[in-house]
Amino acid sequence: MTDINKESISVLNDLIETSKDGQEGFKTCAEDVKHPELKTLFVQRAADCAAAAAELQAAVRALGGDPETSTSVAGDMHRRWVDVKAMFTGKGEEAVLNEAERGEDHAKKAYEQALEKINKHNLVGIRDLVERQYHGVQRNHDQVKALRNQARKAG
Repeated sequence: MTDINKESISVLNDLIETSKDGQEGFKTCAEDVKHPELKTLFVQRAADCAAAAAELQAAVRALGGDPETSTSVAGDMHRRWVDVKAMFTGKGEEAVLNEAERGEDHAKKAYEQALEKINKHNLVGIRDLVERQYHGVQRNHDQVKALRNQARKAG
């Protein structure tokens, strides 16, 4: 396996963990909100993250690698922290949206770092895929942030 393939696989596997974290995070958000439209949005975002992870896993296999299949330790710890914090502060819509936005901030940063590595190592074979998914992450982030801002005004 070439060094470029190894580096590409490493970048993609990091993004698989990020996507799996997003999937789990949005599932948790869907469980924690009462508002039906928000619940539907979070369920759809979880499905989008699952589809992104599957697409990244297919790309890793195409490069001859073993795709990541789990969430990150940091993501698992964050979800546990959110659960503990919620025991004391409640799980209102604004709080859930704050945590969703925090997760999307992390995803955005992970994709930006991946794109930096892609450009640094000239990993052209995966650039289009990662850029396309990054634009989806940006849209998710902006939508969650707008919803959070609406919840703040309403609250």
